[in-house]
Amino acid sequence: MSEYRLEMRGVVKTFPGVKALDHAELKLRPGTVHALMGENGAGKSTLMKCMFGIYHMDEGELIYEGEKVDIKGPLDALNRGIAMVHQELQPIPERSIGENIYVGRYPTKKLGPVTVIDHDKMYEDAAKVLKEVHLNFDPHAKLGSLSVSQMQLVEIAKAVSADCKVLILDEPTSSLTAAEVEALFTIVNELRDKGVAIVYISHKMDEILRISDEVTIMRDGQYIGTWPARELTTDAIITRMVGRELSNLYPPRENVPGDVVFEVKDFTSINPKSFRHVSFNVRKGEILGVAGLVGAQRTELMEGLFGLRAHTSGTITYEGKELKIEQPKDAINHGIAMLTEDRRATGILGVLSVADNVSIASLNQYLIGGIMLDDAKIEKLVQDNVAKLSIKTPSSKTLIQSLSGGNQQKVLISRWLANDPDVFILDEPTRGIDVGAKYEIYCIIADLAKQGKSVIMISSEMGELIGMSDRIMVMCDGRVTGFVEDKDADQENIMALATQFE
Repeated sequence: MSEYRLEMRGVVKTFPGVKALDHAELKLRPGTVHALMGENGAGKSTLMKCMFGIYHMDEGELIYEGEKVDIKGPLDALNRGIAMVHQELQPIPERSIGENIYVGRYPTKKLGPVTVIDHDKMYEDAAKVLKEVHLNFDPHAKLGSLSVSQMQLVEIAKAVSADCKVLILDEPTSSLTAAEVEALFTIVNELRDKGVAIVYISHKMDEILRISDEVTIMRDGQYIGTWPARELTTDAIITRMVGRELSNLYPPRENVPGDVVFEVKDFTSINPKSFRHVSFNVRKGEILGVAGLVGAQRTELMEGLFGLRAHTSGTITYEGKELKIEQPKDAINHGIAMLTEDRRATGILGVLSVADNVSIASLNQYLIGGIMLDDAKIEKLVQDNVAKLSIKTPSSKTLIQSLSGGNQQKVLISRWLANDPDVFILDEPTRGIDVGAKYEIYCIIADLAKQGKSVIMISSEMGELIGMSDRIMVMCDGRVTGFVEDKDADQENIMALATQFE
C-alpha cells in the first residue's frame, strides 16, 4: 500500500494567455499537515481546484488511496472524502447554518411517493458536527447573522461533516481573530490525529512553522520542492518562494508628514452598537494606521466616512472645508478613495475585465462628447497602471476573477489612482496576499504618502501597522482609545489600548 493518501503528478493547467500549472506535483501523507506555499499566482489554488474537481487537468494524474482517479466535480470529490474550504467564502446568508453545511447533499426521506429533505436529520447532524468542531452556534440560525470569521469556521464544519480523508484549507485564518486561530488549530490537530491529510495554504509564516509537518513550495506554476517543516526558517521559505532574498519586509520611509488636512470630529453611527464619538486627524503625506481587535468597529467607521453607513452626528473636514458625505459618490467627488476589506464581495467586479475594473470609478473622465466612452484613452490608462503597479495579466480584456489575489488588489488600487484622490482609506490592503506581493503593495502605499497623499490603513497584522505607520490610532468597542506615535509603537502598547473596554 502507498505511503501517500493522495498524489498529484505532472499537473498542467492552461488558461487563455497563461500557463497556471507547469508539471506541478504534490504528495500527501495521512495524518499530516502539509503546507502549500508560494507567491500569489504561483498556482497553489489552481492546483487545489484541480484536486477538488473545480478544474480539469490538461495533463497529469491524481492517485488517491493507491488508485488513479478522475474527479469529475466538487460533489464527486466530497463523496470520495476530499473537502475544501475556499479562501473566498461563498455563503448563502439568507439560509440557515445547517442548510449551508449540507447544501448540495441534503439528507432525504420518503414522504409517500415523494422524496423530500429530512430537515430534522439535517439539523440534528449539523448540531453534532458543530459540537465536534467546538462551535456553539444554533444550526437553525441564519448564516447571515454571523460575522465573516464565524462563517469561515462554519465552512470548516461543512468540510468536517463530509467525513473527509483529505482536507484543503485555503487561507483559513485570513478573517480569524487570535482566539479563533487557536480554536482552528485545535480542530486541525484533532483531524490530523484521526489520520486526515490536511493541505494548509497560508501566507502567515508563524502559522506555517507552527502547524505544519511538511512544506511544499511552488513558483510560477512549477514545483520547487518539499521539505520537513522543522528544517525550515521564515527566511528560507521566503527565499525559495520568491527565488531571491528579501532583506527588508517594509520599504524605507521617505514620506514627510505635513500639516493636518483631513479631520473627523465626534463621528457617531446611527447604530448604537457601532462607532461613537470618534475624533481624529490625518496629516498631508501621513500613513495613519488603525488597530483594534475584531469587533472594534474599524471597518464600520471607515465605511461611515465613505458614505456606506449612516451617522447621526459628527463632521468631516478637508483643508478646513466641511464635507457633506451621504453616499460613496459624495466621498469620491471630494477626493476620498476606499479599498474595501472583502476583495471578492465588495471590491472586484468578477465577471468584468481588468480594464472595466480599473476604469469603473472614473468613466466620466473618458467620455467623447459626453455620451461615448473613449476606449483608446481607457486602454492607455489600464496599460499605464499595469506597468506602474507590475500587474500580471495576460491582457486588459482578461476577467479580473482569473487573476491572483495580489494582482486583483493592485487592479483595485489602480481604480482609485485613476481618480487621483487626496485621501486613501485602505482596509486590510494585504489580506490573503503573499510576502512578495505584500512588499509591492507596501511600496505603493509608501509612494502615495511620499506624493503627499493622506493614507488611513486598517490592518489586523501588528507588524504591518508598526512597520508602515507614522502614527497608529487604536479602537476598542466602537471608541478611539488612544494614539501611538511611531517611536512608541510596539505590540504591548497597542494591545493595552485595543483591550480598553468601558
